Amino acid sequence: MARSNQTLVTAMRLLDQLHFNGQLFLRHRVRTVLLLLAVGLGVASVIMLTSLGEGARRYVDREFSALGNQLLIILPGRKETTGGAPPIYGAAPRDLTLEDARALERLPAIRAVAPVIAGTAPVTRGSRSREVIVLGSTSAIFQVRKMDVAQGKILPERARSEALAVCVLGSKLKRELFGNRRAIGEWVRAGDRRMRVIGVLEERGESLGLDLRDMIIVPVRTAEQMFNSPGLFRVLLELDANADFDRVEERVRGVIRERHEGEDDVTLISQDSMLAAFNNILTTLTLAIAAIAAVSLLVAGILIMNISLISVSQRRREIGLLKALGGSSRQVRQLFLGESLLLVSLGSVAGVVVAWGAVLIVARLWPVFPLAPPWWSVPAAVATALLSGLVFSLIPARRAAALDPVLAMRGQNL
Repeated sequence: MARSNQTLVTAMRLLDQLHFNGQLFLRHRVRTVLLLLAVGLGVASVIMLTSLGEGARRYVDREFSALGNQLLIILPGRKETTGGAPPIYGAAPRDLTLEDARALERLPAIRAVAPVIAGTAPVTRGSRSREVIVLGSTSAIFQVRKMDVAQGKILPERARSEALAVCVLGSKLKRELFGNRRAIGEWVRAGDRRMRVIGVLEERGESLGLDLRDMIIVPVRTAEQMFNSPGLFRVLLELDANADFDRVEERVRGVIRERHEGEDDVTLISQDSMLAAFNNILTTLTLAIAAIAAVSLLVAGILIMNISLISVSQRRREIGLLKALGGSSRQVRQLFLGESLLLVSLGSVAGVVVAWGAVLIVARLWPVFPLAPPWWSVPAAVATALLSGLVFSLIPARRAAALDPVLAMRGQNL
């Protein structure tokens, strides 16, 4: 019974304090709105900025997932310095050739091998011309990169060994050159070569920085002659679902050493390692952005302290009357701390609502980018705001609690 009475008294005191703080907020509307804005904007900035980092991480994860999870990339050149980001081109004493790629096809656990030669060239039809990426490969590139055609067909099997005058256009390139007219069977000029269009890629967008809509795919031997380059840009391997990456990598290196006079002069990058590297970078970036945004909450805490100090000076007689009626220093201190925490709580709720509303609006307007706050952003922002409000309101609360009731009622300092 005594415990329930104590609980009831505590609840009544809490309701009294909330009622008192509510009346105080209404009497000082401008001050209340400024504090709510400061805290709300700080919380919203933390959530919205971390949403950008989390959205970038999810975007990269989605792009890699679109390629499947059994991808191994071979780059010419060996990176000697350990650690850091993987090389893009590398520097090799000898080229990675089509013969090397064909030798890799004989290895077990490898489902498809796609040699790649890349460059840029103008693609022309009539009076229309457009500078685009030219990707030389075989029919295996469509399987490895999970591409399909909306019209026509992919490169034929003969493209593995013959310089055929055929090509597959990206959807955007097709629209730029042909408009709404049919492109299949028509001729275009890529660089100094005439090619017949046999397919148009389905609408897909960018993948790992490569705009699949604005490119042309030609047989690898044709690209070899166009760019006068026997060396490959890279080789893409698709492994079996149950393949052991470490064992496959060792076998690939063994084939390369055998063909390159004992030199292990290639760099192998697995999809998992690239995804892990990107995740680490973007997670670190998100945390850094959150830390920078959290500075605004510290500024809001300083603003709370300054305004609370002014409030203590303005409410000196009120504090003196409260202590004269029997209020203890502890109760006065709790009154000011409760006022600050209540303001911070209301501002945090407003900031969370605004941030989620902005994230939902941007996600609807720009659905390509998966904008979403990380799970920890809301509790971290609110906890930082509450901690900042509590710490910076301690000095005003202690100053109010230390006031002498007689001097305070006279409007005098200690």
